[in-house]
Amino acid sequence: MINRLREYKPAVNSSFLVFMAGIVWLCVGIMLLSTAFSWLFEIATTNLYFFAGAGVILALLVHHFGFLRIVDKNLVRILPMSEKRCLFSFIPWKSYLIIAIMVAMGMVLRHSTIPKQYLAICYIGIGLALMLSSMRYMRIFLREIKKEKLHL
Repeated sequence: MINRLREYKPAVNSSFLVFMAGIVWLCVGIMLLSTAFSWLFEIATTNLYFFAGAGVILALLVHHFGFLRIVDKNLVRILPMSEKRCLFSFIPWKSYLIIAIMVAMGMVLRHSTIPKQYLAICYIGIGLALMLSSMRYMRIFLREIKKEKLHL
């Protein structure tokens, strides 16, 4: 029975896992940024540049001191994988719990009484940091593809 289930496991190589991680981080970043900017444009505040600028500064800090370490940790785990792995193993299973908590926190914050322009700072910070960090995944993916072509 278990062997039969393994036939349906979406198995991919390590370079595709790197690509998947980059795409997921990029898409989530775009989603968060679009939400943040829709809030800022709805409010039409005169301080639009202040809130957006604060978000960009937060993004640079989160990217450099937080997300790049996570990306590097994931790359160290993924790249040595020689056999094909499950498509969803681009992040460790423990991280799925953290993601669920972050999504729940985002939903609670969105429905809270905190003014949207202040939430936009956090959303811009995390969204842009995710997008910036996804570029490292993409750069490594392209490097791995070039390596694979050389070995063919």
